[in-house]
Amino acid sequence: MVGKPERHVAVFGAGYIGLVTGACLAELGHRVVVRDIDPDKVALLRAGDVPIYEPGLGDMIARNKERLTFTLDLAETLDGAEIAYVCVDTPPSASGDADLSRLWAVVKSLEGAAHLKAVVVKSTVPVGTGARVRAALDAAGLAHVGYAANPEFTAEGRAVTDFLKPDRIVIGSADEATAALITELHDGVDGPVVVMDVRSAEMVKLASNALLATKISFINEIATLCEKTGADVEEVARAVGLDHRLGPHFLRPGIGWGGSCFPKDSEALRQLASNTGYHLQLLSAVIDVNNLQKRRAVQKLHDELGTLAGMRVALLGLTFKPGTDDMREAPSTVLAARLLAEGAEVRTWDPMARPADVEPWSSTTRHPTPELALAGADAAIVVTEWPQLKDVDWAGAASVMRRPVLYDGRNLFEPAAMRALGYTYMSVGRP
Repeated sequence: MVGKPERHVAVFGAGYIGLVTGACLAELGHRVVVRDIDPDKVALLRAGDVPIYEPGLGDMIARNKERLTFTLDLAETLDGAEIAYVCVDTPPSASGDADLSRLWAVVKSLEGAAHLKAVVVKSTVPVGTGARVRAALDAAGLAHVGYAANPEFTAEGRAVTDFLKPDRIVIGSADEATAALITELHDGVDGPVVVMDVRSAEMVKLASNALLATKISFINEIATLCEKTGADVEEVARAVGLDHRLGPHFLRPGIGWGGSCFPKDSEALRQLASNTGYHLQLLSAVIDVNNLQKRRAVQKLHDELGTLAGMRVALLGLTFKPGTDDMREAPSTVLAARLLAEGAEVRTWDPMARPADVEPWSSTTRHPTPELALAGADAAIVVTEWPQLKDVDWAGAASVMRRPVLYDGRNLFEPAAMRALGYTYMSVGRP
């Protein structure tokens, strides 16, 4: 990094994407100020605590504390800044469109920041947002400030690695100088840079996540068909994945996708299409399959037990995937709500999740170990494939359950082995 210019970067939003972006840019040698409007979050970050769990992020923030600042103050954020990154949330609104109110608040706050060289939106936004931001900057006397879309493709649990060693860095910009500046900002990142127009860059993020979600819903549909025909979806997926045109990634059957990206981005893309008068039939089916997949697990227990009223059911894993504490759109929320609606008593375990004390979680009981959650249960559902579940004494657990019924929603165990331990064992797409 000798001779590499140190840039001054302002990052708006200390959420998941803002923190990873700020920390990684500091790691690359830039001076970064991250602003958030939540005093408690900023106080935590200043004290060296990270409000989210992401492997390597806390160490990176600590390692770059001389170059990385957290603040509530707008003036401090923009002081000397050359590039402003917008990393705020864009949640769905009541109409289904993205709520861009936080983005527009940031854009308005930039009025008067004539010293900026570029404004970069990393938040996931509808196609066409960049043109509106460009017009707003021009109207604010910032026509000389460049604009770029730089969507993120980081997966929770490996976000730091994904930022520093990405499959690609997508930069959407209408002028070469801005694209070159953002490219230079990523000097040291091990990944190809793909430059395109702003609208195409905005579409790339939505399209990528929609395609990944499609692969998951597709293999879950095949899993259901395998159950009805006696085929084994694990064998089917393994052979399909060996085709170089398809690949094995995201061909894992399970209980359905969740998290902060797939649900939001899939719905956003469908809403974008609807706003243009076009119906994305394939994507709508992908979403419908995923919604049904979560409910199929409850139906499986219903079919086995006859009724769920008065039954104790243990949910093993609550986060939408292992390696994170993120509960956003997690399948466990739907499962808990459905089980409670059926009259079941719901017991839960997760090593990282801290669900809020609201429904459905306020009506469930939390247990510190899987074994305690299983004790006295009539049935259990493996919701998240936490590696700790491999270490459970399943023979001992079967002996303390009222009924050793297990629905393995992640195909974590071998059917024959679990049945040999006395379980009524069900999984996804395996005979």
